[in-house]
Amino acid sequence: MAEARLYFDWNAGAPMKAIARARLVELLDRPGNGSSVHAEGRAARAVLEQARRSVARLCGAEAKGVTFSSGGTEAANTVLTPDWTLFGKPYRLDRLLVSAVEHPAVARGGRFPADSVEVIPVDGDGIVDLAFIERRLAELAAAGERALVSVMMANNETGVVEPVAEVARLGRAHGALVHSDAVQAAGKLPIDIEALGLDVLTLSAHKIGGGQGVGAVVRGRNGFAFSPLVTGGGQESWARAGTENVASVGAFGAAADAALGDLGRVAEVAARRDRIAATIREVAPDATIFGEHAPRLANTLCFAVPGVAAETAVIAFDLAGVALSSGSACSSGKVTASPVLMAMGVDPALVKGGLRVSIGPETSDEEVSAFGLRARNVLAAMRKQHGTAAA
Repeated sequence: MAEARLYFDWNAGAPMKAIARARLVELLDRPGNGSSVHAEGRAARAVLEQARRSVARLCGAEAKGVTFSSGGTEAANTVLTPDWTLFGKPYRLDRLLVSAVEHPAVARGGRFPADSVEVIPVDGDGIVDLAFIERRLAELAAAGERALVSVMMANNETGVVEPVAEVARLGRAHGALVHSDAVQAAGKLPIDIEALGLDVLTLSAHKIGGGQGVGAVVRGRNGFAFSPLVTGGGQESWARAGTENVASVGAFGAAADAALGDLGRVAEVAARRDRIAATIREVAPDATIFGEHAPRLANTLCFAVPGVAAETAVIAFDLAGVALSSGSACSSGKVTASPVLMAMGVDPALVKGGLRVSIGPETSDEEVSAFGLRARNVLAAMRKQHGTAAA
């Protein structure tokens, strides 16, 4: 009898939560367009607004600040625009500053001209250079330019948590707007958009077990609004045209409610992550764990073993019944060095071996133990093959 597969790639996409799946199935049986005025349409509208309140609660925001999208990438491209308004009046931005470790959805700069996008350097743990941000924002303010700063809340590859509250403080001090990609942080870190001082953040449902194909932009209570990316009808209060995906949005709302409960399980998830790290170090004492000395998400472990190539290791683990990844799933199929690890100044030889293990609150102790056995076999065999086995 074949051994059960182990899914250790939650950062690429979390398994759908039972409550979200049940909500999705329930809503798929209902007719109704949320823009229609008849009873079925009003019922669909009620589903959308209930989910909007749930997503707002997850972020400490007001429901009216939530705009649903097709996912985190669309949400990021929506807010990365020079064209904003402040209490209805045009508020044009001149520059976009993005951290060197952003997800590709942000790193590409959205709707900003390429020559107005600047990169914020990071240190060896992947933490943004706050002194650089402060200096550059002061220079831009002195030149009469307005900026948007985009720094992710937690990195998708390393799990390193960024000091976004401090970034937001610097932004306010110099008249800049601040966006944070909170896709990986939701359900793993407490999020309060107002306490953090952020102007806007973005989310994706499938990272919290809400299913693929839906995300959200969440704005703070400051009067700022973005120029819509998708135009047409007046859905989402004219912020995003197109008939809403009622069933998927409803499932997103259910997952958002569940994600708040997941925050109480962070310590047990971290303990399982650390067990996995200990296993890696047992079989490969010279392994490097990236971002180890920085604040990290409890569920994420990014490491490299000398002599072990990531693309080969991913296949070997898959054949052993383990799903993990190298780098971002959004770059899958491309055998390229991780821009995140490169920005951190990691040795190029180790960059090629970067592997990511990511688990969730439903990952069991038994699964962690099973992973340990398979990881020992896979890594020991690969190190022996490459002549790098520990003495």
